[in-house]
Amino acid sequence: METNTFSKFSAEFFGTLVLVLMGCGSAVIAGPNGTSGVGFLGISFAFGLSVVAMAYAIGHISGCHINPAISIGMVVSGRMKANEAVIYIIAQVLGAIAGAGILLLIASGKDGYSVAANGLGQNGYDAFSPAHYNLVSGFVAEVVFTFIFLLVIFGSTSTKNIHGGFAGLSIGLSLVLIHIVGIPVTGVSVNPARSIGPALLVGGAAISQLWLFIVAPILGAILSAVVWRYALERK
Repeated sequence: METNTFSKFSAEFFGTLVLVLMGCGSAVIAGPNGTSGVGFLGISFAFGLSVVAMAYAIGHISGCHINPAISIGMVVSGRMKANEAVIYIIAQVLGAIAGAGILLLIASGKDGYSVAANGLGQNGYDAFSPAHYNLVSGFVAEVVFTFIFLLVIFGSTSTKNIHGGFAGLSIGLSLVLIHIVGIPVTGVSVNPARSIGPALLVGGAAISQLWLFIVAPILGAILSAVVWRYALERK
């Protein structure tokens, strides 16, 4: 029986909520500050494990995109209709905002926390990059990392892949890998919704720089879909 639109919308909403709450939450609540912080490696695994968990929780309902770049890439690759992608993207953005909102509510319970000073795990470049990488570095990183991420997704979910049952694991681990390399550059987006949610609540530079974390991941996803469809999986 085909999964209905409401179920898919709900799955994408809650899946993205979990990704932002747990991924960004690892940076805000358990991040690199202090001797007990999980550091960049721990944050990398938090994002990747969030994807693994949600892949097996909601993958059978919506495919567990939880990322507008993935949904757009699926349209370009011919695996999804544009009208369905629009519904997915709306759910993803709303879920990301809800996840950021819950994170803010939790983080605000600590004395001395300030959203202006401590943020919500938002992405940035130049002075707002974790290691002060510039706009060009940030843009290139987001395009290339999203390109790689989507290639892993296309390959892992291909009907020709005999190891398809492990798709959630390979996709989640690839996101860990991307974060290990990319956190110092931009904090890693590769997901417009993941960037939109925290940025809307933080405001300021997070909003003014948000365009990069929408444009670059979408461009990377489109390039990846074209390469996959016309170069790698040609019939």
